[in-house]
Amino acid sequence: MKALKLVLLASAVVALTVACAATRVDIPSLAADEEGADLPGKFVWHDLITDTPAQTREFYRQLFGWEFRPLPGGVNYEMIYHRGTAIGGMVDQTRLPAQVDISQWVAVLAVADVTAATEYFRTRGGTVFTPPTSLGERGRIAVVADPQQAVLALLQTDGRDPGDTEAPEGAGNFLWNELWTADAASASGFYAGLAPYQQETRAMQIGTQTVDYHLLESAGRPRAGIRNKPIPELPSHWVSYVSVDNQSALEQILSRVEQLGGRVLVPATGRLQGGGSVALIAGPSGAGIALQTWPQQTVSVAGEAW
Repeated sequence: MKALKLVLLASAVVALTVACAATRVDIPSLAADEEGADLPGKFVWHDLITDTPAQTREFYRQLFGWEFRPLPGGVNYEMIYHRGTAIGGMVDQTRLPAQVDISQWVAVLAVADVTAATEYFRTRGGTVFTPPTSLGERGRIAVVADPQQAVLALLQTDGRDPGDTEAPEGAGNFLWNELWTADAASASGFYAGLAPYQQETRAMQIGTQTVDYHLLESAGRPRAGIRNKPIPELPSHWVSYVSVDNQSALEQILSRVEQLGGRVLVPATGRLQGGGSVALIAGPSGAGIALQTWPQQTVSVAGEAW
């Protein structure tokens, strides 16, 4: 059943690929300008697969002010915008031949060569669910799982990655990506060979626990973290974080989650290095996402709080 769920999840992420090919619709480029950047190792996009699209739209609209805009031609894909900027996409699981619930967020990682990257997964114990496939202006995408079965998408944009900024663009934007896995040290070594990462391991205080935190950096910027799963029964999973202004705003969001059809999975917990707090919630479909207060007065780049 677990293997079937992974295959269906991968199929959902690229369902728009087939639809776009049939209707000749291009997915817009990620770069906000004509030049863009070439930043392999950076997470550049986030896709949501949900079996409750109407409730999901309202959930995120109420919490973060997100706007959902469908692509033309009846394509099963909606662009997610925050304050006028595209930050992600949504696929309606009810329009797929899924036999089990596959609702979740899928992080998209920029790579220099998606063909070589998928071969890296295939030859080192990972799984390639879909081969590199064109998304028009967006680039070429593949869906894979690492040796511990954490799913992600790989995207080659040919120099059209969104550039780095000096700071996250405020509350409601994606802030960070973190792998929760059974063997963090092994996973860190695996991903270090995928992109031009520099690695650093830190002892990080989370609530009352101290954990070994593996930080991946590229082009002088923190890109992602890897840690052992805080909840052992969870499958290995890339967790995406959304920024929240402050503790008061976080508590306000958490107080509304259940009335909007979601769940609070982990209440606000202090993350001492960054001076902020984190929480884990699930939307109406059960797809989990993390929230973090972001003390921009003390740090300027996502990940430096780690």
